[in-house]
Amino acid sequence: MGTVHARSLDPLPMQGPELGVQADDMDLGEPEHEEKQEVLENKDVVVQHVHIDGLGRTKEDILTYEIADVFRANNLIDVMKKSHEARQKLLRLGIFRHVEVVIDTAEGTDALPNGLDVTFEVKELRRMTGSYNTMVGNNEGSMVLGLKLPNVFGRAEKLTFQFSYGTKETSYGLSLFKPQPGHFERNFSINLYKVTGQFPWSSLRETDRGVSTEFSFPIWRTNHTLKWEGVWRELGCLARTASFTVREESGHSLKSSLSHAMVIDTRNSTILPRKGALLKINQELAGYTGGDVRFLKEDFEIQLNKTLFWDSVLSTSLWGGMLLPLGERPSCIADRFYLGGPTSVRGFSMYSIGPQSEGDYLGGEAYWAGGVHLYTPLPFRPGRGGFGDLFRTHFFLNAGNLCNLNYGEGPRAHLSKLAECIRWSYGAGIVLRLGNIARLELNYCIPMGVQSGDRICDGVQFGAGIRFL
Repeated sequence: MGTVHARSLDPLPMQGPELGVQADDMDLGEPEHEEKQEVLENKDVVVQHVHIDGLGRTKEDILTYEIADVFRANNLIDVMKKSHEARQKLLRLGIFRHVEVVIDTAEGTDALPNGLDVTFEVKELRRMTGSYNTMVGNNEGSMVLGLKLPNVFGRAEKLTFQFSYGTKETSYGLSLFKPQPGHFERNFSINLYKVTGQFPWSSLRETDRGVSTEFSFPIWRTNHTLKWEGVWRELGCLARTASFTVREESGHSLKSSLSHAMVIDTRNSTILPRKGALLKINQELAGYTGGDVRFLKEDFEIQLNKTLFWDSVLSTSLWGGMLLPLGERPSCIADRFYLGGPTSVRGFSMYSIGPQSEGDYLGGEAYWAGGVHLYTPLPFRPGRGGFGDLFRTHFFLNAGNLCNLNYGEGPRAHLSKLAECIRWSYGAGIVLRLGNIARLELNYCIPMGVQSGDRICDGVQFGAGIRFL
C-alpha cells in the first residue's frame, strides 16, 4: 500500500509502578490491550485537513476529486483505508512518480482533540519522458519508440508521439489524452496517424492516413467506447504476381465511420486467464458522415474460463461477424473479415480460409469461429512455483468458416451457408505466458475439413500474440 505513517491518537500514559507495589500486583494485561484496540479501531476521528506536498505544474482542482473520500472517514482504520485508495487514484492519473501518505494528529488553533491531518507527499514525473520497447501482435513483432509529455496542461492530460517499426507494419502517430476530473474511466482522446501495412496473404499493401476521436466511459459493469474516424486509404499491390481481383481493389478511398464498442471483462488475466468471462461487441457504420465507403459492420467475441481439478483450466470461445455493404458498391478488401492461422483456426496458414483469387485471399463478409481448450500444468510440474508456472500444456479443438452472403436471401439461407464447408482442426502443444504482454504457442495441429484453395499447416505451428481464439 506504499508508505503510510501514522501517530497514535491518545498515547497511553507512560508511568512506572509506585514504591512498594510488586510487578505481580499490576494489571498489565487485557484491559490495556482492549483500550488500545478501542483507540485504533472504534474511536471516532475527524479528518480536518488534507495536504498535498510536492506539486509543481499540477493544478489542485484535478486532485480534489481523487482525495475527497478521505474526509468521509470516521475512524483511524477507515482513514488509512481511504488514504490508500486515494493514493491509488493519484497514481492512476499517470502524473506522479511516487506518492506517500502521512497521517498525523491535527495541529493549529482549530485542532480538535480527535482531529487528524493527512498529507500526500508526491513527486511529479518529468515534463518529457522517452521509451523504447518491443511489442508482440498477432503473429508479428515490432519495435516501438515513444515520446511522452505527461500532465502537459496540469490536469492529467498526456501528449504522446509514437513510432513503430514491425515485421508487417510501420506506423507513427500523435495522440492527446484527456480524462474527466473525478472520473478517470471517462476520458477523451484525439489521434493523428499514418500506418503502412503489408498483407502477403492478399498480395496487398495498405497506407492509411487519418484522424480519430474517442470517448470512453463505463456504464454499470460495462465499458463503452464511441469513436469517429476519418481515414484516407491507399491500396496497392505488394507483388507483381498479384491477382487481377486485387489489382482492381487498388487505388484511393476515403472512409468516415462511427463506431461503438462494448466490453464486459471479468477475467483474472487477458493473456492466459484461469477464470472469468469476456463479452465484446463492436458496431461500425461508414458513409453517413462523409467519404465514399459505405457499410455496416458487426462483430462479437465471447470467452468463458473455468478452473477444474489438478490446476487445469477449461476455456471456450466464440467469434463472429457480418459486413453489410450499403449502396451499389461492393465491400472493400480492406474492410472484410479474415480467418485462419495460429491465433484463430489453428492448422491453417495465416488468413488462408475463404474466398481467394489466384492464390490471393480476399476475405469474407461473414464468419464465425469457435474453440474449446484445455490447459494443464506440465507433466511432473518441473519448476513449480517459479519459471515452470509460465508454461502450460495445451489441448484444443477449433472450427470456423468464412464466406460471402447474398443479402437478398433470408437469415435461414445465411445460416445454411455459414454451416457449409466448416474447417476444423485439433491438436496439442505448449503455451508460454510472457507476463501480461503476450503469449507464445507451439502446437502440433491436424487440420480437417480442408477446402479447395485453403492453405494448411499440417504439423508443428508457432503462434505469438495477445488475442487467441
